[in-house]
Amino acid sequence: MSTPRINIRGNRPDRPITIAIMAMGGQGGGVLVDWIVDLAENSGYLAQSTSVPGVAQRTGATIYYVELLDAAHAEARATQPVFALMPVPGEVDIVIAAELMEAGRAIQRGLVSRDRTTLIASTHRDFGTLEKVVPGNGIADTAAVLEAGTRYAQRFLHDDMQQLARREGSVISAALFGALAGSGELPFSDDAFRDTIRRAGVGAEPSLRAWQAGCAAIREPIRNAAEQPPVPGEPAPLPARAASPEVERLRKRIVAEFPAVAHPMLGVGLQRVLEYQDLDYGAEYLNRVAHIHSTAAGGGGEAHGHLATIEAARWIAVAMAYDDIIRVADLKSRSERFERIRREVGANDSEVVGATEYFHPRLEEVTSLLPVSLAHKLEHSPRLSAWLERRLAKGRRVRSHTITGQFMLQALASLRFMRRSSLRHQREQQHLEAWLARVEQAFAHDYRFGVEVIRLRRAIKGYSDTHARGIGRFDRLMRAAAQLQGRADAADALAALLAASLADVQGAALERKRQALALAPI
Repeated sequence: MSTPRINIRGNRPDRPITIAIMAMGGQGGGVLVDWIVDLAENSGYLAQSTSVPGVAQRTGATIYYVELLDAAHAEARATQPVFALMPVPGEVDIVIAAELMEAGRAIQRGLVSRDRTTLIASTHRDFGTLEKVVPGNGIADTAAVLEAGTRYAQRFLHDDMQQLARREGSVISAALFGALAGSGELPFSDDAFRDTIRRAGVGAEPSLRAWQAGCAAIREPIRNAAEQPPVPGEPAPLPARAASPEVERLRKRIVAEFPAVAHPMLGVGLQRVLEYQDLDYGAEYLNRVAHIHSTAAGGGGEAHGHLATIEAARWIAVAMAYDDIIRVADLKSRSERFERIRREVGANDSEVVGATEYFHPRLEEVTSLLPVSLAHKLEHSPRLSAWLERRLAKGRRVRSHTITGQFMLQALASLRFMRRSSLRHQREQQHLEAWLARVEQAFAHDYRFGVEVIRLRRAIKGYSDTHARGIGRFDRLMRAAAQLQGRADAADALAALLAASLADVQGAALERKRQALALAPI
């Protein structure tokens, strides 16, 4: 980020200062516009603001537009200025993006120009629907937007304004207002910016702190970057001592039976499985990983950095802690979740925040929660199944912040004791064992191929319909693995098939890759 130039726009009093703000619902774009207008009008400028609401794949995306003109210039010419209602490509001085992909959207629309525009953006991400529905990693390329901002803007000023605002107990609009001040693009003093926030009244103190953080992030980017907390990397090492004697025995088993390089992932996996079920389930987890470790060791595990053990520790934990109604209810009823929601919406202690959860379980999900014998009876009774399905078809909205809503969620979460006897658990275990058997066969052929078979578990995620589609992808990949075993290119080919399966929901990419590898239909 370059050194800011002070009052760069003040040397053209005959031309309005044009500002476009790209923001999504809940980010305070309207508040930011009101502050800019109030700032200008109290500093001897004429101001006009407009907004054009739109629809984005995250939430409502709005383009706000502000034009400012020195009132003294208008009076000298004895004319009433005519302001534009919409930003015009190539004619925007300042673009403020409240999220990184909104900056990309501004660039795509031509609102950012190399000879004129200062682009101010928050680098945090709010993922869109199209990014989330991709079976694998559908997240848009952040680096591409950062590179485009540098290439197409006259000045590109950016930092994680959301993080700065949350750290100060405020909202992103205050940090962006500070970034605007720090850019030096407006001919107004810092005191004028601060007075604007004070005049607004509500939440002035945290807003002023966030404003100062945003201003400093732009004016002193090097110092500010050094003060940022480190980016999370690898999982933390296994703790020196566990919280209880029972868990401590499992921890000691990790230390005694597995290589040190796998300890962090095993610690995370064990924690996930224990949280999901119980101590016995944790012991089962370690038994399964130990079997894969022993099998892979014979194929040169140490020479490969015990990669198979690390991958097995990760994906076996994911497979054993599958998402079901019990798990979903548990996660949605936790107090830390509501604390996170309150932080995200910027609520203070005196404000009431509500959340409405939408449940639309399929008949199969309800059936699979029952004990095996009872579930089989329901599955073989068309009349009873039809009766139950009619009552599930409409879905349910549960207000989780109410006593009734919490009671329903916690009652569902308390059914954890039934999980091991349920039809769903029986089927998940059968599926898991079939996968691990294929992994064991793969290591007899090639170490790298075994690792790729372990990684096939990436194809499965979520619950309900999402989980069902993932199972379908996974089963196709398992059939492909059976065909590939013995080929010299087995590992690379299977990795390519997995990447293709994660590229789109419809499976067209997977089918094309299958044909390219000359495999039989899978």
